[in-house]
Amino acid sequence: MVVSTYGERVHPGEDPAEVLGTTAECTVKRGGTLVTPAFAVGRAQQLLYYFWTLKRAGRLASISIFLDSPMAADATDMMRRHPHDHKLDHATCREAFGIAEYTNDVEASKAITASRYPKIVIAASGMATGGACCTISKRSAPIRDPRSCFQVSRLPEHAGALQQGAKDLKIHGDWVPIKAEAAQLDMPSAHADSNELMRWLSGFNRAPRRVFIVHGEPETSEALRVRIERELGRPGVVPRQDQEFRL
Repeated sequence: MVVSTYGERVHPGEDPAEVLGTTAECTVKRGGTLVTPAFAVGRAQQLLYYFWTLKRAGRLASISIFLDSPMAADATDMMRRHPHDHKLDHATCREAFGIAEYTNDVEASKAITASRYPKIVIAASGMATGGACCTISKRSAPIRDPRSCFQVSRLPEHAGALQQGAKDLKIHGDWVPIKAEAAQLDMPSAHADSNELMRWLSGFNRAPRRVFIVHGEPETSEALRVRIERELGRPGVVPRQDQEFRL
């Protein structure tokens, strides 16, 4: 069984910090807000680290950064208190995770999203279909501001619609107008791209008789299935809902 989130593409080779920095600078220069959905554990801390490296390089010096997720705040604090359990030392944790203002209550979050001042907001992603980023999208000025930017990774539903230029999204039962720019950031994804998946599938001493392809949009799963059959000579299967297989 193999995931196919990026089954039809290869991750760009650019430095993710550089892409983040360029996007943030362009957004703030035109007076907008950069909203970046992020998983609370792992990705939020990775983004804080990238923004810290940019600030150390003299970029984004005057831009305020907010981490709008109680879970991400707790996870970040845990990483800060246990530096021996990951690759960042205590000093780096203290500096990198100290660049943001953390919000832990609804009123503070509302105040941030209501503000029209240029800023960077890292919000819990909920796969871009729930969590703080949807609440931000629904109520905030930035998402309705063409000067702002909503930076997403390759995620289903809302994020995919944003990438395809959707002008309205249904959030919590209401249609919300989207005027902000949508930018994509695939480089730091934990999901393997098409080449990495094929390399992994090619490394077995005893090749699998069938490969079940899951966790992807229909077109990405189908693209990976075709590549597996063409390059490895093994049948690929994209299971349908409720379909059963005897192994």
